[in-house]
Amino acid sequence: MSLADSLKSLNEFDINDLDVNNAGIWPAPIKAIVFLLVFGLILGGGYWFFIKDQYAQLDRVERKEQELKQTYEQKAYRVANLEVFKAQMVEMEETFGALVRQLPSETEVPGLLEDITNTALGSGLSLQEVKLQPERQRDFYSELPINVRVSGSYHELASFVSSVASLPRIVTLHDLTIKPIGGNGEQLDMQVVARTYRYRAGE
Repeated sequence: MSLADSLKSLNEFDINDLDVNNAGIWPAPIKAIVFLLVFGLILGGGYWFFIKDQYAQLDRVERKEQELKQTYEQKAYRVANLEVFKAQMVEMEETFGALVRQLPSETEVPGLLEDITNTALGSGLSLQEVKLQPERQRDFYSELPINVRVSGSYHELASFVSSVASLPRIVTLHDLTIKPIGGNGEQLDMQVVARTYRYRAGE
């Protein structure tokens, strides 16, 4: 049958004349269309019920593969740098030990108060107050706040702060307030909380 005859028979075909029981006598174009539709439905159904889940599983496996690669790279980096990490750990332990040795024991606190007093007087300041406050417990150390009040010139105050920072024991300064004394502003009053620390080994 020629293409013209096929097109003519397709135009003259009435869909109501289709008989499933006599599919063999359907015109060739109708057979082709039905075949394509059935084939498309099979492909679509196969993709929906079988291949789609496989793609989803493949996506999950690929994501898992990336996670495992990252984990492997991190562990490989740690293994490759294990000796460096060990050396850093030893250095950190030595540094920690040195810092701990800088923390005063309870019996050294009077000496530290004396050091702060001498530092203030050595800087030319007038010492108003040096008063130890109640101890504050932390994780592995105790804080020992010391209220300090001094008066003097700006350069004398700066010299005092610098000298306190240079003490052999760890002393940090907090809550610093400065206000002028009198009208000329040359003399200043400074209040500050000096905190030192005590290691609580075995407590």
